[in-house]
Amino acid sequence: MDRTGSADLPLHSGRVPDWLAQRMARMSRVLVEALVLHYGRHEVLRRLAHPFWFQSLGAVMGMDWHSSGVTTTVLGALKRGLTPGGRQLGLYVVGGKGLQARRTPDELRIIGDRVGIDADALIRASRLAAKVDSAAVQDGFELYAHSLILSDDNAWAVVQQGMNANARQARRYHWLSEGLGSFVESPHAAIEGPNQGVILNLTDRRASRARAAQVELVSQGPDVVLGALRKLRPAPAPVPFTPLLPHLQMPVHEEVTREDVVLRRLHGTLAAAAEQGPRDFAELLLTPGVGARTVAALASVAEVLHGSPSRFTDPARFAFAQGGKDRQPFPVRLDVYDETLRVLRSAVDAAKLGNDERLQAIRELDRQARRLEAAATGASSAPSFEALVQEGWKDVTELLPTDAPPRRPSGRPGWRRRSAERSQLELPGLDEDTPGNSSPHSR
Repeated sequence: MDRTGSADLPLHSGRVPDWLAQRMARMSRVLVEALVLHYGRHEVLRRLAHPFWFQSLGAVMGMDWHSSGVTTTVLGALKRGLTPGGRQLGLYVVGGKGLQARRTPDELRIIGDRVGIDADALIRASRLAAKVDSAAVQDGFELYAHSLILSDDNAWAVVQQGMNANARQARRYHWLSEGLGSFVESPHAAIEGPNQGVILNLTDRRASRARAAQVELVSQGPDVVLGALRKLRPAPAPVPFTPLLPHLQMPVHEEVTREDVVLRRLHGTLAAAAEQGPRDFAELLLTPGVGARTVAALASVAEVLHGSPSRFTDPARFAFAQGGKDRQPFPVRLDVYDETLRVLRSAVDAAKLGNDERLQAIRELDRQARRLEAAATGASSAPSFEALVQEGWKDVTELLPTDAPPRRPSGRPGWRRRSAERSQLELPGLDEDTPGNSSPHSR
């Protein structure tokens, strides 16, 4: 297993409104079903372990394109979407944010009793992943969210996130069981978050002697440890760490700008949608009434399903599929979102019955986009970035709420719930006192 990159994630607060949370759950379900039909269950785990693809998935489902809230919202949508009928797909999602993360072992035991997976091994993997990212990788981020996605043959992926409140930043960590040789030597599939210079990373393979020395010191008792500390001399200044892997720099600004998008890719997607033609595409899908906006959204969804990892370096581009919760680059239009869901559901259901013509039609949009990408950018008729944003705002008749209303306080008037002790429980490094951890839509 190798790391796939890192990225900056600005820390955002708030709660996802129900109108989006419900649709994201349905969208995540149908996308996972399509991936399983095309590539199998293990490919779903590989995709979720890729930070660029994960961020693009959140954007194509209408979530904020760059914020830390993508992590908990996408994982929450997956959990709600896959829980009903999870046995049919052979995929399950456990954990979540705050207290939900601490319930991971119990949820794994319940699934183990139902389907016969090795729950004890998965619980150990979950705890080790949390322990490594909270103790062995000391980078200034405190874990507050932890989710494990597993298949019924004991393959798994872990996505967890830490917070640096002072820096207003979040860091997302990705793990994958495939090819994992050790939890303490270069175990991550990826780490996504801000590059903050020098960090203490005891999981680096170059730190094997340091790990062995720590075990030896502990086994020899406290006197030896104290003696070694007394002999310590001032260490030379550390050499700043420079990541060798691609780094996805998610900007602080909320608006989508021209610099955030690889325009030739967006032009290719829109050109593929236009060349297919709404009328011909609707006939192929046997869904009359599919409009041009829906076909364009389906073209972006097709790339999320079939695109190669190198095509997800600009997650903002996928916000042009449905729009964004915070109206960036333009507001979500429910009619387009619901029609996209209907077409996808129809295609997946037909493929389950042996008729994959509709699902292949969606795949063809991705092929066409890559073929037309270069020509679309050079064409004089290619719309500018500003024109694409204006087109997204066209015919917007309703501005939906961008946040859920605040939760009503529970209990009797004047009664305050006793705060839980800040102790290490099931998952070390997870803070159960994080505000908003009880809501499935909280970020």
